[in-house]
Amino acid sequence: MNQTFDWSLVQSFLAALDQGSLLGAARALNASQPTIGRHIAELESQLGVVLFERTGRGLLPTATALRLAESARAMEMGAHQLARSVSGAEEGVTGTVRITASQPVACVLLPPVLARMRQALPEVQVELVASNQVTNLLRREADIALRMVRPNQASLVAKRIGAVTLGAYAHRDYLRRKGTPRQPPDLLQHELVGNDRHEDIQQGFAAMGYPVERQHFAFRTDDLMAYWEAVRAGLGIGFVGNYMARTDPNVVAVLPQLPLPDLPIWLTVHREIRTSRKIRAVYDFLAAEVPLVL
Repeated sequence: MNQTFDWSLVQSFLAALDQGSLLGAARALNASQPTIGRHIAELESQLGVVLFERTGRGLLPTATALRLAESARAMEMGAHQLARSVSGAEEGVTGTVRITASQPVACVLLPPVLARMRQALPEVQVELVASNQVTNLLRREADIALRMVRPNQASLVAKRIGAVTLGAYAHRDYLRRKGTPRQPPDLLQHELVGNDRHEDIQQGFAAMGYPVERQHFAFRTDDLMAYWEAVRAGLGIGFVGNYMARTDPNVVAVLPQLPLPDLPIWLTVHREIRTSRKIRAVYDFLAAEVPLVL
């Protein structure tokens, strides 16, 4: 076994392990598929082991790969910790901060907040990633995340800065055509906008004692912005954040007594990266300003 192998090989190994294919790993690392394949082959050669079995469905990790994964992740964490320490020591309140948030938060809630931040922190540039996936801050895919789920990694700091209140809404044109529901059971007689693969809305109905099936939903999508646009277009009654509904006066609330749960917003950052002045400044600004627009 050759004990000297470079870090890029380990990065490719972990990406392939997490993504389950060379193509997925290439996308995650912004590299080419042949490059990832060469890295895996080189690491296997240097270690003298087989790490993956190539199947028609992708890469199947061997038992050896699974044993090595823990050590490889420790190397990954150490490399990122070194990078964070260096960046935190060298930076002032200037440069780029990468923020990730769900589509509705990124597209509707954050822009006016970021406009005010531009005035307060003019030397900071923002990269905004609109994603409904829980971005892994440990790998520096983002510096700051706004999420509806509290992270469970010990190295991340999460602060609850508010909650998104939800409501049932419909376009005025839909209500003119179909009437306005007066009681929660009336919803079952209406056209509803629901999810495709996710079952949050169905579970919510079940919790209220109204089990519904997929066919109750006239339109289904898991894309949150498409969901909102469907409600705006009059496709039916949907369930959206009140902050979003306020942006269109033609979308009105129905059944305000409906008991819908609030969705907490967690502002999350890596514990050590908070020593970066620019990230700390953005973190503090968001913590103060986001609750004002909920």
